[in-house]
Amino acid sequence: MHLEVLVEDRSGGTVVEALLERLLPAGRHSFSIRPHRGKGEFPSDPFRKPDRMASGLLDLLPAKLRAYAAVLDPAKSLVVVLMDSDAEDPAVLRADLENLCIRSAPGLRVVVALSTEEAEAWLLGDPEALLEAYPDADRGQLAAYRQDSVCGTWEWLARVLIGDEARKLIREGYPLVGIRKREWSDTISPHLDPSRNRSPSFRRFASDLLGAIGDAP
Repeated sequence: MHLEVLVEDRSGGTVVEALLERLLPAGRHSFSIRPHRGKGEFPSDPFRKPDRMASGLLDLLPAKLRAYAAVLDPAKSLVVVLMDSDAEDPAVLRADLENLCIRSAPGLRVVVALSTEEAEAWLLGDPEALLEAYPDADRGQLAAYRQDSVCGTWEWLARVLIGDEARKLIREGYPLVGIRKREWSDTISPHLDPSRNRSPSFRRFASDLLGAIGDAP
């Protein structure tokens, strides 16, 4: 089985790549990570050709799904659409995404995955990995995190990793935030172990993905 994994950005792609390497049965499956430039927006008309300058995941999703449907064998391939729920209700967002996928490419096998609230929740879901990568992290702040809470997840991770410096980073904003997020995902991801990840949204993703693979011929 080959997986085409569509993600919002490179830092999220790094996290899911590391998790998939350990989650999928060795030697039986392959995958490609396809990062985009942000989340984008649900298109008002999913059957309209996307704007030439469009680069967000949602902007391009219907067209990409149709292209995949034209070339992928559903018995041997699976598309994974992974994005952050941000401040949206995950149940509503999931339903909207699944409906968009069905409308765009009804014959394509797709798994929709959401990280609540941000991909950093899947890093915080494995405190052991985080402390292996950053032994000087603030353990009290890490212990106070409530899994998959809508709390400003990347900001919480920043406070765990860089303490008081997080306030300056939050004020600075992007592109510096993006640079630091990529740095954290690159450093923590090699230590991730899906079997101990406590994030409910990751655990649902793992269950849905393995179920879909198990159902495949």
